[in-house]
Amino acid sequence: MALFGFGSSRRKRVRDYEISPDEIFLDSSNLPNFNQNSLEGRLEKPLSGRTYYGFGIVAALILFMLVMQAGHLEILKGTQYAERSEQNLLRPNVIFAQRGIIMDRNGIALVSNQTSLDGFVKRIYTYPSLSNVLGYVSYPKKDSSGEYYDTTITGLAGIEKSFNTQLSGQNGTLLVEQNARGKILSQGSSVPPVNGTNLTLSIDARAQNALYTAVQQLADRVPFKGGAGILMNAQTGEVLALVSYPTFDSNVMASGQPADVIASYSTSPRSPYLNRPIQGLYTPGSVVKPLEASGALTDGTIQPNVTIDDPGYLTVPNPYDPAHPTKFVDWEPIGVEDLRKAIAFSSDVYFYMVGGGYGNQKGLGITRLAQWYKNYGLTSPTGIQLPGEATGFVPTPAWKEKTFKEAWTLGDTYHTAIGQYATQITPIEEARAVSAIANGGMLVTPTLLKDQPLQGESLDVSPQALEVVREGMREGVAGGGTSQGLNDLSSFVDVAGKTGTAQTGTNNQYFNAWAVGFFPYEHPKYVYVVMMDQGPTGDIYGGIYVVHQFLEALHQTAPDYFK
Repeated sequence: MALFGFGSSRRKRVRDYEISPDEIFLDSSNLPNFNQNSLEGRLEKPLSGRTYYGFGIVAALILFMLVMQAGHLEILKGTQYAERSEQNLLRPNVIFAQRGIIMDRNGIALVSNQTSLDGFVKRIYTYPSLSNVLGYVSYPKKDSSGEYYDTTITGLAGIEKSFNTQLSGQNGTLLVEQNARGKILSQGSSVPPVNGTNLTLSIDARAQNALYTAVQQLADRVPFKGGAGILMNAQTGEVLALVSYPTFDSNVMASGQPADVIASYSTSPRSPYLNRPIQGLYTPGSVVKPLEASGALTDGTIQPNVTIDDPGYLTVPNPYDPAHPTKFVDWEPIGVEDLRKAIAFSSDVYFYMVGGGYGNQKGLGITRLAQWYKNYGLTSPTGIQLPGEATGFVPTPAWKEKTFKEAWTLGDTYHTAIGQYATQITPIEEARAVSAIANGGMLVTPTLLKDQPLQGESLDVSPQALEVVREGMREGVAGGGTSQGLNDLSSFVDVAGKTGTAQTGTNNQYFNAWAVGFFPYEHPKYVYVVMMDQGPTGDIYGGIYVVHQFLEALHQTAPDYFK
């Protein structure tokens, strides 16, 4: 029995070597909460007091630093930062590009720039006589707070408008921090501006001023309503002077003040806004006769040596009333004349016959006459680089029928042949046409830029015919013709010329006085055109007087034109 009992006890002790799970996790602190059935209880070790103190000190330090920084921002720097955040602006400021300078052919600045302290660029127009050519600009605009809402300088007229892209350049930007009082606090990065390209015109300031002064003085003296003047290189089409009088002041138009001056431009009966050389349409009178003569000679309608007797009128039978023939008068009796003399003395009777025929003398007829005017460019824009160019007009039977519901008559052809009736042209069209007479038949394109490639077209006109016409225009100066007032200039230049007088007004109470021609006669290079607008009928001063004064002044200030 003892043996059995010993064995049982031993087996029990061996089995007790295994540790129960509840014995592993059981300690004095966990015992009260331990559930032996589900093996649940708190399995943690309590933190010591030092740990709590450490965490407290760190938290206190962090809090202290936050409070100090908040106090610094709110109390010491609060006002400054609030002002900067609420009132300061960080915005791009415009850096105005310099607009391209406009120079004459000799490098004289006609339009330059003046920059103010705030960077604003103002255009300075130094030659008032060129306002119709140069035009003007509009400046950038500010709102009521003084901020720019429009930062561009834009050409509105003349060269400034035609070459606006080339002249403009591109504005730059600068980042600026500025407070509410306008004080600049800082400046950041910037994009530099790209300045506009300079422009060199064909205009010669010396010729421009001399011609402008001559037109102005006669216009104010007579008075004429206004006047136009052109000096052009007949070989290249370069325009050396382009005068319109009266005109506006480009500086006034660009600045927009004085307001009363600008208002006077609009109300003036002398039309200062009208650019007469390219926009004015005028009855040409006899200055179309050289064109007509070259056409008739080329067509074989008349021979240069054919003579007629000009008693001062041409009588045409009236088939509807034979007892009352129609009389077409001349400006004065000229007597026996050939074509050269008819050009020199501006015979209306001769050109009635050249244009419409008379008796045995065949005429061009209105269809062919209108075609020759068209060939010389009188009904098409010249292509000069200025906005608003007008186009001339030549009446035709179709136009009369459409406009007045009337048939064309021989008298209409006669009047059109001497540049009257409804014929209208611009001075620049006439300058191009006379250039073709002078240079041998090249209808050049007028240009306002220096050293441009020659552009134009050759006319299908007889060289011999052009030579006869040039001889007739020279006789008009040297042979006692209508341009004889220029003959005393022969000490330094030989001029060939043609005049024209066209009646205007409801009762023919006004007249337009033309003078056109070229010099030097032996080697034609320069063409001049002067048109004085609406002078009182009967006045003896006209375009020739202006040309004389102009050439004399040009000889003094620019003698190189006559070498």
